Amino acid sequence: MNKPLDHVFVIFGASGDLTKRKLMPAIYSLYVQNLLPDKFALLGTSRSKFNDEEFRTKMKKSLVEFKEIDDLSKADEFLKKIFYLQLDSEDSSTYLNLSNKLNSLRADNDIGGNTIYYLSTPPNLYPIIPKNLAANNLNKEDDGWKRLIIEKPFGYDFDSAEKLKNGLLLDWTEEQIFRIDHYLGKETVQNLLVTRFSNGIFEPLWNRNFIHHVEITSAESIGVEERGGYYDSSGALRDMVQNHLLQIVGLVAMEPPSSLDSSSIRNEILKVFQSFRPIKSEDVNHVAIRGQYLESKIKGEQVNGYRKENGVDPNSTTETYAAIKFYIDNWRWGGIPFYIRTGKRLPTRVSEIVIHFNPTPHFLFNKDGSTNPCNQLVLRIQPDEGILLKFGMKIPGAGFDVQNVNMDFHYSDLSSQRIPSAYERLLYDSMRGDSTLFARSEEVMAAWKFLMPVIDAWENDKTIPLYGYPSGTWGPENADDLIEGESMTWRYPCKNLADDGIYCEL
Repeated sequence: MNKPLDHVFVIFGASGDLTKRKLMPAIYSLYVQNLLPDKFALLGTSRSKFNDEEFRTKMKKSLVEFKEIDDLSKADEFLKKIFYLQLDSEDSSTYLNLSNKLNSLRADNDIGGNTIYYLSTPPNLYPIIPKNLAANNLNKEDDGWKRLIIEKPFGYDFDSAEKLKNGLLLDWTEEQIFRIDHYLGKETVQNLLVTRFSNGIFEPLWNRNFIHHVEITSAESIGVEERGGYYDSSGALRDMVQNHLLQIVGLVAMEPPSSLDSSSIRNEILKVFQSFRPIKSEDVNHVAIRGQYLESKIKGEQVNGYRKENGVDPNSTTETYAAIKFYIDNWRWGGIPFYIRTGKRLPTRVSEIVIHFNPTPHFLFNKDGSTNPCNQLVLRIQPDEGILLKFGMKIPGAGFDVQNVNMDFHYSDLSSQRIPSAYERLLYDSMRGDSTLFARSEEVMAAWKFLMPVIDAWENDKTIPLYGYPSGTWGPENADDLIEGESMTWRYPCKNLADDGIYCEL
């Protein structure tokens, strides 16, 4: 792979959890693989008081504790490229110190003006830091490119997202802004494009003529942990559906791009978002289910219900589970339902896409009058990453008894290949200026526009139920009612790709 151009990488909020757990280990992994520029410097900034050596010591501990690559022999060599500046990011006058520090680093390391600014900060600083950078001319590209990486959430609703977008675009161009979504950095998500567009056995079937419905699940076995305060103001719909899962829908449903450049791919994803059938407020109760996990015992251990978690309002109506049925009104997908579900305190941590193919029109082998089961193509994002095809086979012996069998591939079978972390891939792409896996502003706004009727109804219509579900179960039973078709239900995945069933060993 090609090395990025020489640049300085600046992290705002460098003393925080994201930097030590994800960013620094990912950048070090790139360094070990010789994927960083020959001339590179990393500058951490935050309000915390450190000098260079103190910050390097802190980061060395993170490389050991959260390592993404086993080779730590180059850690000390890498740490020499790391520097620190104490900075109040809300005070525009302190950005003169940042400018001076950047000029010093560039001169000492013979680096031009290329700069990446990573906002590893609370969302309330997303409008402030870029404005302060621009006020001090640190966004100008007369001496090299300047890029801005922003974490989710990008807004709280449509209006706040639009205000943030418009504010950023006063000082920055769309090409400079990289809205990072770590889900899109996962190797298995990117493999969607290859699975679809490089295999003649899939693409001809990838449409309404052969597919019954599409199902996407992102489940977590943990609760809100120490994020109760943040999560209670967000909920499953904002935290997972608006960004991660709708982006995956875009990759599943998009048309073949004219090329693999970022503009072509993102144009096709945007077309999918623009084709979402609008959800009417009066239909929300029929197409969207929300739930909240309750106190329960899991493997003999008593776990709190959501309302007893730290930082959560005891009377909270924030959803920890969300399931939605919707349609994409275009030629490929017209009339085919898509189903999304996500939740916390479910039986296992798993993310996957399930393509349910149409059953045969006449099933010859159903002696008991049961319906013909759909063939399924399962694209597992995590864990036990891989691909599973489920189809019917004859059971040996007399007669024609049929059972579903599996044909599966696991990424772990590629023992000679290392799967990079999502942040490693996305940071590398941002350094090379490849925005393919980063959300464009039009995509973000289209996603918010699509979900706002559900958000508004859940907040304002007191007649819409909030279902409780025991921790360790697959959410409210009512979510099964969303699935169209006789005997159709959600797939109940296990941590192992090839296993499924609501009672499987987790």
